[in-house]
Amino acid sequence: MANFVLVAGAWLGAWAWDEVVPELRAAGHGAHALTLSGLGERQGLPAGQQTHVRDIVDEVERLDLRDVVLVGHSYSGIPVGQAAERIGDRLARVVFVDAGIPAQGESFASAWWQGSGVLEAAIEANGGFWAPLTAEGFDGQGLTDEQVGRIVKGAVPHPGATLTEPAALERPLGELSATYIKCLLDGPEPTDDVAALLTGARWELVEMNTGHWPMLSEPRELARILDRAVAEA
Repeated sequence: MANFVLVAGAWLGAWAWDEVVPELRAAGHGAHALTLSGLGERQGLPAGQQTHVRDIVDEVERLDLRDVVLVGHSYSGIPVGQAAERIGDRLARVVFVDAGIPAQGESFASAWWQGSGVLEAAIEANGGFWAPLTAEGFDGQGLTDEQVGRIVKGAVPHPGATLTEPAALERPLGELSATYIKCLLDGPEPTDDVAALLTGARWELVEMNTGHWPMLSEPRELARILDRAVAEA
Protein backbone atom coordinates (compact mmCIF):
# COMPACT_ATOMS: atom_id res chain seq x y z
CA MET A 1 0.00 0.00 0.00
CA ALA A 2 1.15 3.52 -0.83
CA ASN A 3 -0.10 6.90 0.30
CA PHE A 4 -0.78 9.10 -2.71
CA VAL A 5 -0.74 12.87 -2.28
CA LEU A 6 -2.38 14.33 -5.37
CA VAL A 7 -1.81 17.95 -6.42
CA ALA A 8 -3.57 19.44 -9.44
CA GLY A 9 -2.17 22.12 -11.69
CA ALA A 10 -2.91 25.80 -12.20
CA TRP A 11 -6.39 27.12 -11.31
CA LEU A 12 -7.57 23.82 -9.80
CA GLY A 13 -8.16 22.41 -6.33
CA ALA A 14 -8.46 19.00 -4.70
CA TRP A 15 -11.83 18.51 -6.41
CA ALA A 16 -10.05 17.76 -9.70
CA TRP A 17 -9.10 14.33 -8.32
CA ASP A 18 -12.61 13.35 -7.22
CA GLU A 19 -12.80 10.43 -9.67
CA VAL A 20 -9.22 9.24 -9.10
CA VAL A 21 -9.26 9.10 -5.29
CA PRO A 22 -11.88 6.33 -4.97
CA GLU A 23 -10.12 4.23 -7.61
CA LEU A 24 -6.85 4.38 -5.67
CA ARG A 25 -8.58 3.59 -2.39
CA ALA A 26 -10.35 0.64 -4.00
CA ALA A 27 -6.89 -0.65 -4.97
CA GLY A 28 -5.86 -0.54 -1.30
CA HIS A 29 -3.95 2.72 -1.23
CA GLY A 30 -4.30 5.86 0.80
CA ALA A 31 -5.26 8.82 -1.40
CA HIS A 32 -5.13 12.44 -0.27
CA ALA A 33 -6.01 15.24 -2.69
CA LEU A 34 -4.53 18.59 -1.70
CA THR A 35 -5.66 22.11 -2.52
CA LEU A 36 -2.74 24.54 -2.60
CA SER A 37 -2.86 27.97 -0.97
CA GLY A 38 -4.71 30.58 -3.00
CA LEU A 39 -6.75 28.04 -4.97
CA GLY A 40 -10.08 26.25 -4.61
CA GLU A 41 -11.52 26.53 -1.14
CA ARG A 42 -8.27 28.25 -0.08
CA GLN A 43 -8.74 31.10 -2.52
CA GLY A 44 -7.64 34.43 -1.09
CA LEU A 45 -4.68 33.09 0.89
CA PRO A 46 -1.39 34.71 -0.17
CA ALA A 47 0.92 32.28 -1.93
CA GLY A 48 4.29 32.09 -3.60
CA GLN A 49 5.98 29.05 -5.03
CA GLN A 50 7.67 28.14 -1.75
CA THR A 51 4.28 28.45 -0.03
CA HIS A 52 3.10 25.62 -2.26
CA VAL A 53 6.17 23.54 -1.50
CA ARG A 54 5.43 23.97 2.21
CA ASP A 55 1.75 23.12 1.66
CA ILE A 56 2.79 19.72 0.30
CA VAL A 57 5.44 18.98 2.89
CA ASP A 58 3.13 20.10 5.72
CA GLU A 59 0.34 17.82 4.47
CA VAL A 60 2.64 14.79 4.48
CA GLU A 61 3.89 15.60 7.97
CA ARG A 62 0.46 16.54 9.35
CA LEU A 63 -0.98 13.19 8.31
CA ASP A 64 2.27 11.40 9.29
CA LEU A 65 2.31 9.62 5.95
CA ARG A 66 4.86 6.98 4.96
CA ASP A 67 5.44 5.26 1.61
CA VAL A 68 4.38 8.52 -0.01
CA VAL A 69 3.82 8.90 -3.74
CA LEU A 70 3.67 12.59 -4.61
CA VAL A 71 1.68 13.25 -7.77
CA GLY A 72 2.06 16.61 -9.48
CA HIS A 73 -0.01 17.66 -12.48
CA SER A 74 1.01 20.45 -14.86
CA TYR A 75 2.21 23.52 -12.85
CA SER A 76 2.23 21.58 -9.60
CA GLY A 77 5.12 19.45 -10.82
CA ILE A 78 7.28 22.44 -9.90
CA PRO A 79 6.45 22.47 -6.15
CA VAL A 80 5.96 18.69 -6.02
CA GLY A 81 9.46 18.10 -7.39
CA GLN A 82 10.91 20.31 -4.65
CA ALA A 83 8.73 18.81 -1.90
CA ALA A 84 9.81 15.31 -2.96
CA GLU A 85 13.36 16.17 -1.97
CA ARG A 86 12.27 17.50 1.42
CA ILE A 87 10.21 14.67 2.87
CA GLY A 88 13.18 12.34 3.23
CA ASP A 89 12.57 8.64 3.71
CA ARG A 90 8.80 9.17 3.68
CA LEU A 91 8.99 9.30 -0.13
CA ALA A 92 8.47 6.17 -2.21
CA ARG A 93 8.08 7.76 -5.64
CA VAL A 94 7.13 10.95 -7.43
CA VAL A 95 4.82 11.02 -10.45
CA PHE A 96 4.69 13.96 -12.84
CA VAL A 97 1.44 14.08 -14.83
CA ASP A 98 2.11 16.05 -18.03
CA ALA A 99 3.91 18.39 -15.68
CA GLY A 100 6.59 20.97 -15.49
CA ILE A 101 9.65 20.02 -13.47
CA PRO A 102 11.67 22.37 -11.28
CA ALA A 103 15.10 23.64 -12.26
CA GLN A 104 17.38 25.42 -9.83
CA GLY A 105 16.83 29.18 -10.03
CA GLU A 106 14.15 28.88 -12.72
CA SER A 107 10.42 29.49 -12.46
CA PHE A 108 7.38 28.04 -14.21
CA ALA A 109 7.08 31.29 -16.16
CA SER A 110 10.71 31.34 -17.28
CA ALA A 111 10.19 28.04 -19.10
CA TRP A 112 6.79 29.02 -20.53
CA TRP A 113 6.35 27.56 -24.00
CA GLN A 114 5.37 30.83 -25.66
CA GLY A 115 8.63 32.48 -24.67
CA SER A 116 10.14 34.33 -21.75
CA GLY A 117 8.12 37.30 -20.54
CA VAL A 118 4.78 36.31 -22.10
CA LEU A 119 3.28 34.72 -19.02
CA GLU A 120 4.70 37.38 -16.71
CA ALA A 121 3.03 40.07 -18.81
CA ALA A 122 -0.30 38.24 -18.71
CA ILE A 123 -0.10 37.97 -14.91
CA GLU A 124 0.71 41.66 -14.50
CA ALA A 125 -2.18 42.63 -16.76
CA ASN A 126 -4.56 40.54 -14.62
CA GLY A 127 -3.76 42.06 -11.25
CA GLY A 128 -1.13 39.54 -10.23
CA PHE A 129 -3.08 36.42 -11.19
CA TRP A 130 -3.07 34.02 -14.13
CA ALA A 131 -6.59 33.99 -15.55
CA PRO A 132 -8.17 30.54 -16.08
CA LEU A 133 -8.78 29.23 -19.56
CA THR A 134 -12.17 29.68 -21.16
CA ALA A 135 -14.01 26.64 -22.50
CA GLU A 136 -12.43 27.08 -25.93
CA GLY A 137 -8.98 26.57 -24.41
CA PHE A 138 -9.77 22.92 -23.75
CA ASP A 139 -10.52 22.00 -27.36
CA GLY A 140 -8.70 18.89 -28.58
CA GLN A 141 -7.88 17.63 -25.07
CA GLY A 142 -10.17 14.60 -24.98
CA LEU A 143 -12.70 16.19 -22.64
CA THR A 144 -16.47 16.04 -22.90
CA ASP A 145 -18.51 19.22 -22.71
CA GLU A 146 -19.52 18.21 -19.18
CA GLN A 147 -15.90 17.75 -18.12
CA VAL A 148 -14.92 21.09 -19.62
CA GLY A 149 -17.82 22.66 -17.74
CA ARG A 150 -16.57 21.20 -14.46
CA ILE A 151 -13.10 22.66 -14.98
CA VAL A 152 -14.37 26.08 -16.01
CA LYS A 153 -16.76 26.21 -13.05
CA GLY A 154 -14.15 25.07 -10.52
CA ALA A 155 -11.16 27.03 -11.79
CA VAL A 156 -10.04 30.21 -10.03
CA PRO A 157 -7.37 32.79 -10.91
CA HIS A 158 -3.95 31.39 -10.07
CA PRO A 159 -1.62 33.40 -7.78
CA GLY A 160 1.05 34.85 -10.03
CA ALA A 161 3.93 34.70 -7.54
CA THR A 162 3.77 30.90 -7.52
CA LEU A 163 4.56 30.99 -11.24
CA THR A 164 7.32 33.59 -11.21
CA GLU A 165 9.35 32.71 -8.11
CA PRO A 166 12.41 30.51 -8.74
CA ALA A 167 12.71 26.90 -7.66
CA ALA A 168 15.23 25.85 -5.00
CA LEU A 169 16.50 22.29 -5.35
CA GLU A 170 18.53 20.48 -2.73
CA ARG A 171 19.83 17.73 -5.03
CA PRO A 172 19.50 16.64 -8.68
CA LEU A 173 16.02 15.48 -9.72
CA GLY A 174 17.57 12.47 -11.41
CA GLU A 175 18.21 10.97 -7.96
CA LEU A 176 14.46 10.66 -7.36
CA SER A 177 12.52 7.54 -8.33
CA ALA A 178 10.04 9.02 -10.78
CA THR A 179 7.39 8.28 -13.35
CA TYR A 180 6.60 10.83 -16.03
CA ILE A 181 3.16 10.54 -17.64
CA LYS A 182 3.00 12.17 -21.09
CA CYS A 183 -0.48 12.99 -22.35
CA LEU A 184 -0.20 12.66 -26.10
CA LEU A 185 -3.05 14.94 -27.15
CA ASP A 186 -1.12 17.78 -25.54
CA GLY A 187 2.03 17.01 -27.51
CA PRO A 188 3.77 13.79 -28.56
CA GLU A 189 7.11 14.28 -26.80
CA PRO A 190 8.29 15.33 -23.34
CA THR A 191 10.14 18.61 -23.10
CA ASP A 192 13.92 18.48 -23.42
CA ASP A 193 14.55 18.76 -19.68
CA VAL A 194 12.24 15.82 -18.99
CA ALA A 195 13.71 13.79 -21.86
CA ALA A 196 17.18 14.21 -20.37
CA LEU A 197 16.02 12.85 -17.01
CA LEU A 198 14.30 9.91 -18.69
CA THR A 199 17.68 8.70 -19.90
CA GLY A 200 18.58 7.94 -16.27
CA ALA A 201 17.94 4.65 -14.54
CA ARG A 202 15.48 6.03 -11.96
CA TRP A 203 12.95 7.69 -14.29
CA GLU A 204 10.34 5.97 -16.46
CA LEU A 205 8.01 7.27 -19.17
CA VAL A 206 4.34 6.26 -19.49
CA GLU A 207 2.14 7.59 -22.29
CA MET A 208 -1.60 8.25 -22.15
CA ASN A 209 -3.67 8.77 -25.28
CA THR A 210 -5.59 11.67 -23.80
CA GLY A 211 -5.19 15.37 -23.12
CA HIS A 212 -3.60 17.49 -20.45
CA TRP A 213 -6.27 16.86 -17.79
CA PRO A 214 -6.33 13.02 -17.50
CA MET A 215 -7.77 13.06 -13.97
CA LEU A 216 -10.97 14.27 -15.67
CA SER A 217 -10.78 12.72 -19.14
CA GLU A 218 -9.43 9.27 -18.13
CA PRO A 219 -9.57 8.96 -14.31
CA ARG A 220 -9.71 5.15 -14.17
CA GLU A 221 -6.81 4.74 -16.57
CA LEU A 222 -4.78 7.32 -14.66
CA ALA A 223 -5.48 5.53 -11.37
CA ARG A 224 -4.43 2.23 -12.96
CA ILE A 225 -1.14 3.77 -14.11
CA LEU A 226 -0.51 5.24 -10.65
CA ASP A 227 -1.19 1.86 -9.03
CA ARG A 228 1.13 0.13 -11.49
CA ALA A 229 3.89 2.69 -10.92
CA VAL A 230 3.94 1.69 -7.26
CA ALA A 231 3.77 -2.05 -7.99
CA GLU A 232 6.72 -1.86 -10.38
CA ALA A 233 8.83 0.49 -8.28
